[in-house]
Amino acid sequence: MRFNQFKPMLLIAVLVLLSTFGMAEPASVIDAKANEAIRQFAQKVKGGERFLTQSKGYLVFPGVYKGGFVVGAEYGEGVLRVNGRSKYYYNIASGSVGFQLGVQKTSYIIVFVTQGALNNFIKSNGWEAGVDGSIAVADWGAGKDVSSISFEKPIVAFVFNQKGLMYNLTLEGTKFTRIVPH
Repeated sequence: MRFNQFKPMLLIAVLVLLSTFGMAEPASVIDAKANEAIRQFAQKVKGGERFLTQSKGYLVFPGVYKGGFVVGAEYGEGVLRVNGRSKYYYNIASGSVGFQLGVQKTSYIIVFVTQGALNNFIKSNGWEAGVDGSIAVADWGAGKDVSSISFEKPIVAFVFNQKGLMYNLTLEGTKFTRIVPH
């Protein structure tokens, strides 16, 4: 089947997923969940907390839900922190067609290593990974101090707290949209 034949199914899958999350959670709830995700990140990644304080800013998505069987969708809500303070709130959403199978909940921390990358992200309305900026997914080993690593990309993503099983991990085509929590 050609991609155009999958478009209606993809649209339906994304709309069903997004309708479940029609209204953003309150800012206090997003912040509390983000604080817990940062705490877990700091425990699991040696030098993680120091790396975040050295960054220009970072997005925390404590719960990103992804599911699919050929047609897939992903959604989560999070916060942009600059100098350790919540600045703006965002959702993350994507739809995909291709070889994928499963359901998964995971956490993302997306770090802006350069001021230019952070500024471009903040100025944009509906930033899309791979189009508006490239994100390197960090791969770190046990015992490796992430704060001592020099990253080539201006934006680095950490994926952790995976629960469930999902075959397919990519941030390409993922859309980030600013939201106003209630």
